Amino acid sequence: MKTVSRSYDSYAQARAAMEAIEKAGIASSNVSIIANKHVSGEHEPVSDAAAGAGIGGVVGGGVGLLAGLGLLVIPGVGPVVAAGWLAAMAVGTAAGVATGGLMGALIGAGIDEEEAAVLSESVRRGGTLVSVRVPEDEVGRVEGLLSIHRPVDVAARAATWRDQGWKTFDPDAPAYRPSETEVERMRREWRDEGMGKQA
Repeated sequence: MKTVSRSYDSYAQARAAMEAIEKAGIASSNVSIIANKHVSGEHEPVSDAAAGAGIGGVVGGGVGLLAGLGLLVIPGVGPVVAAGWLAAMAVGTAAGVATGGLMGALIGAGIDEEEAAVLSESVRRGGTLVSVRVPEDEVGRVEGLLSIHRPVDVAARAATWRDQGWKTFDPDAPAYRPSETEVERMRREWRDEGMGKQA
């Protein structure tokens, strides 16, 4: 199995991508979504101490992954809204996983270390990550479905952050706390501009 991961600036984009993947017949057990806790209007932010209860419901699948979203804490990222296999790996509850951490989980799933660092930092800064496990012959199709919803250009985003002094993902960095304006941007409905979600 290969892992295809994409980060989105808005939660609405990621939801649209998830829905496209599910409609394409990809089993929900092979899909994961991880979002900064602030970006989903359906989940009120919780204290760091309260987050993390009920990982069993988060890992699930079956009835549609988005129905299983729950709040938990991922080391190095902080409180997130998440569901699926990658979330379980990131908090260290998946079988055979000794330690948590989103970057470690991504690397363990076959993502290049540099890309894993940018994807992890993206979630820390308020983005939403969608990861899909598929057989090698399905990779192109899944990449196409995820690309329709305009994911972050990982190389360009890393270059921008490095211009601002960022070096790599720091698991000891404090949790990102966006302003109200940023929260609105991360949550807002994604408008179709000739690509992506159709009305």
